[in-house]
Amino acid sequence: MDPSLIAAPEGDFSLISLFLQAHIVVKLVIVGLMLSSVWTWGIIFEKVFTFRNLRSSTNSFEQQFWSGQSLEELYANLGPKSNQALPAIFMAAMREWKRSQGATARRGFAGVQMRIEKVMDVTIQKEISRLERRLLFLATVGSTAPFIGLFGTVWGIMSSFQAIAASESTNLAVVAPGIAEALFATALGLLAAIPAVIFYNKFATDLSRHGSRMENFADEFAAIVSRQLDEQV
Repeated sequence: MDPSLIAAPEGDFSLISLFLQAHIVVKLVIVGLMLSSVWTWGIIFEKVFTFRNLRSSTNSFEQQFWSGQSLEELYANLGPKSNQALPAIFMAAMREWKRSQGATARRGFAGVQMRIEKVMDVTIQKEISRLERRLLFLATVGSTAPFIGLFGTVWGIMSSFQAIAASESTNLAVVAPGIAEALFATALGLLAAIPAVIFYNKFATDLSRHGSRMENFADEFAAIVSRQLDEQV
C-alpha cells in the first residue's frame, strides 16, 4: 500500500506531521506555496523600502528645485549619481539642453524643447518600468495561489477516500488526518494570496501617484524651459 495513504497517528495534527503524511502531489503544492509566500514577502519588503525612499528623495528634490537656486547650480549639486525619480528626469533634461545649446542658434528653439520633452518622457517610462519590476509576480500569486491550494485540497481528499477504502473503516481517526492535510493546502494558498493581493493593490496605487507626480514635474519643467528659450529669442 502507498505509504502516503497511511493515516497519521491518532491525535497527531501538527503541521510537520500533516506534511509528512501528505500525498506527494499535496507535498509539492505545499512546498510551492511556501516558496511563493516567502518570495512574495521578500518583494513586499523590498517595495516598501523602495517607495519609502522614493517619496523621501522626491520631497527633498522638490524642496531644492523650488528653493530659488538656478538650474545650473542644481544640476551641478546633484551630480551624475542622480538616476532615479525626479532627479533623473531633471538631469536627463539638463544634459539634453546642454548638448543642444550649440545647435540652438542654427536650428531654432522648437527642436530643442521637443527633444527635452522627449527625453523626459523616456526617463519617466524607464522609471515606471523599474518600479513595476516583480509586481507581476505579486499579481500572479494573488490570482493563482488559492486555486493551487484548492487543487492540493481536492487531491488530499481523494487520498483520504483511498485511505478509507484501504482501511475499510470510516472512523474519524482515519478520515480526520487526510482532511486536515487537504485543508492545510488551502490555508497555505490563502496565506500566500491575501498579502500578495493587498500589497499589489497598494504598490499599484503608489506607482500611479508617483507616475502622476513625475508627469506633473515634467510639464512644469517643460514650461520653465519654454520661458527661458523665449527669453533668448
